[in-house]
Amino acid sequence: MFLDLEITTAVFLLLAAFFAGFVDSIAGGGGLIQLPALLIGLPKTETVTVLGTNKLAAVFGTTSAAALYRRQIKPDRSILIAMAIPAFIGSAIGAMLASRIPTSSMRPIILVLLVGVALYTWLKPDLGKIELLKHQSKRRIQISILAGLGIGFYDGIFGPGTGSFLMLVLVASLGYAFISASAIAKVVNVATNVGALLIFGFHGAIIWQIGLALGAANICGAVVGSRLAIKGGSTLIRKVFLLVTVALIIKVGIVTFQSF
Repeated sequence: MFLDLEITTAVFLLLAAFFAGFVDSIAGGGGLIQLPALLIGLPKTETVTVLGTNKLAAVFGTTSAAALYRRQIKPDRSILIAMAIPAFIGSAIGAMLASRIPTSSMRPIILVLLVGVALYTWLKPDLGKIELLKHQSKRRIQISILAGLGIGFYDGIFGPGTGSFLMLVLVASLGYAFISASAIAKVVNVATNVGALLIFGFHGAIIWQIGLALGAANICGAVVGSRLAIKGGSTLIRKVFLLVTVALIIKVGIVTFQSF
């Protein structure tokens, strides 16, 4: 299937996958680049198959980024597990419902939430610069479980802004620095991608050749982005996080108002 594409389309998709992996590895939001590119490059393909192919490519990038972060940063394993397992379950459930629930009704809510995320982060310049954990350990685990389940479900059924929501919970609610939050979020994102991928794969909604080829490009972008993020620390991640969130607001806002 990949070789059947025109050379310009193939190059376009590979470049999009590279930059998606790059951006996603720093602050999330790779779907802002990769998913629209697939929708443009594969206009005759069913949306659910595009979603499945996107998840296949993305799981390679997020896994590579997660592995690189784990070599340099050692986040709390209990929080990581408490968030990742429910996220996996939630994403699988969301993916099962992806073709049954109209996502258009969700866009205005997501738009408001993303605006809230951007404003909250912008108005608190010291947010996430240093690690100052909040709550007792048991309470942090409870918040992680609920956030993982809810955000995982959202990622499986819709997706845009998943990284932003994960980062906000980890930084604002739990008190992690942006660099630690990014390391945890990458592992959780692997879980959501795999959860959804299993469902899409079971239903045959994946173009494997394209997904694997874009996955390779995604890995390259993720490696470059992760190393840059680890070197730049929380300050760089916060800046990219804000830029990605604003870009998501614009994208979701345009689609929302066009549907009215």
